Amino acid sequence: MGDHSDRNPNTLDTTATAGQGQVEKFQDPGLPPHRPRLADKDPRAEKRAERQVAILFAISVIGTLLFFVGYFAIPLDESTTISTLRLQNLLLGMGIAFSMLGIGVGIVHWAKTLMPDHEVAEERHEVRTEEDRGDAEQIVGQVLDESGIKRRPLIRNTLIGAGALAILPAIGIFRDLSKNLDPEVLGHTLWSKGVRLTRDPEGTPIKASDVTFGAIFHVIPEGLNELSEGKLVEKAKSVVLLVRLNPADLHPSPGREDWAYNGIVAYSKICTHVGCPVALYEQHTHHLLCPCHQSTFDVTQQCKVIFGPAFRPLPQLPITVNSEGYLVARSDFHEPVGPSFWERALLVKESGR
Repeated sequence: MGDHSDRNPNTLDTTATAGQGQVEKFQDPGLPPHRPRLADKDPRAEKRAERQVAILFAISVIGTLLFFVGYFAIPLDESTTISTLRLQNLLLGMGIAFSMLGIGVGIVHWAKTLMPDHEVAEERHEVRTEEDRGDAEQIVGQVLDESGIKRRPLIRNTLIGAGALAILPAIGIFRDLSKNLDPEVLGHTLWSKGVRLTRDPEGTPIKASDVTFGAIFHVIPEGLNELSEGKLVEKAKSVVLLVRLNPADLHPSPGREDWAYNGIVAYSKICTHVGCPVALYEQHTHHLLCPCHQSTFDVTQQCKVIFGPAFRPLPQLPITVNSEGYLVARSDFHEPVGPSFWERALLVKESGR
């Protein structure tokens, strides 16, 4: 090997090492060249895009009107059938979907085809005080000018119409919350002393011997299936869950010691959050779970809420057995069933419970 002691480390035949030489500063490549869209070059394409945006906003208006047809035009009374409910739910769902989708897609299409799409790089400025309010107003005015909303009355008017109508379904729904609730509606159900517990939906009576440890029954009051009017309303209030535990695991509060029978307890199936059906039972933990918002109730502690947004325990139905061994109710629920609401205390007071 030759002698390399006289070679310069900066010559081309040597390996460069870190720190040698001057590193060239990275150059800002700048913004990419702007590519005009079809609507920027062709007036007919511009008009076509404008009409498309207006049509999408019009679809939103139609969706809102469809919602109102389902909400107001379809009566819900004692004679309401499942098919009627399904039709109303279809109209309500499709109405809300088209209402929101029309506005959202319309605004996106407007921005992508008609609003200016030049890329702009601005230096970040320090936060300033009211002396720059005039500049802020100027920027807002510039945004309005660039959006074209001032010079595109078709888009502007359809957007205003769609936006104004889109909030009306919420107002229509909230108006129902202002109605005074009759204590008889939620304060009383078909349960009363001696009414047998039957399987849902068959309506066959249940004996205490039929309920094994860990089993869960979906239960309705006897005679519900024979109703000719108001069956759905009564079922929505009366349906309960029947569970059997080891009596030693139950912890009844004073006055409720005889509300269960040999470890068999019955609780309302209607969640006290927003009224979803509580249908999931964890046998090892003795927990009931609402699938809508994960409210969890502990059966061993009188269905006390241990997790989730529910505010109060599930109402308990007092039960016992008759002379034939069938499970029967001792009485109706001792409190209104269903979701918690601001008039619940009034219902309890007026129902005398």
